[in-house]
Amino acid sequence: MKKNLLQLSVVFLGLLLLTSSCQKSDVVVNATVTSQIIDLPLEPLNADESASLLLMREEEKLAKDVYTALYAKWGIIVFLNISPSEQQHTDAILTLLNKYGLKDPVGNNVAGVFTSPYLQTLYTNLVTQGSTSVLDAYKVGATIEDLDIFDLAKALLKNDNQDIKLVYDLLLMGSRNHMRSFYGQIISLVGSYSAQFITQSELEAIVTTPREKGSSW
Repeated sequence: MKKNLLQLSVVFLGLLLLTSSCQKSDVVVNATVTSQIIDLPLEPLNADESASLLLMREEEKLAKDVYTALYAKWGIIVFLNISPSEQQHTDAILTLLNKYGLKDPVGNNVAGVFTSPYLQTLYTNLVTQGSTSVLDAYKVGATIEDLDIFDLAKALLKNDNQDIKLVYDLLLMGSRNHMRSFYGQIISLVGSYSAQFITQSELEAIVTTPREKGSSW
């Protein structure tokens, strides 16, 4: 009975997120955040900080490109609504790259093309998996947010720059909210998703709590 109530609460949260947290007005480019990034001090970058910025620039592009492909395949509104948010995420990382004079790994790459061989392979595998069924498409969404949360949390442990922390904290909030949306849809289809990168207890703590407010991300 307790498990059934938990699943019902997760479904409710997922549906609420789908209808309220992923609307187009929720992903308008945040000029205030861009201004904050620019205004915060330009601090020295260590090797870990530089590497994480390059990774996250393409990892956020990966999310957008996969969601765009899966919307084209299935016409599921959640992918259409979340894609602009992922564009906002990768644009914020680009602002940091420009600020610190780092070469953009995305450059003129079109959708589905990545500099990182790892992300290139991951993109192909995720689109293939998500094209199998609607349930698998939602699981792909959860997998991407799972990976984002893991990599962002790991990067924050090795970062002490104020502007990078600002962006990563916002991206984490966005990824947790997106995870809530995808997980709720998976449960509504009587499916299941187990954490692949973060811990299972971290996943459960995310999906059983309401959407975080205070940011359009």
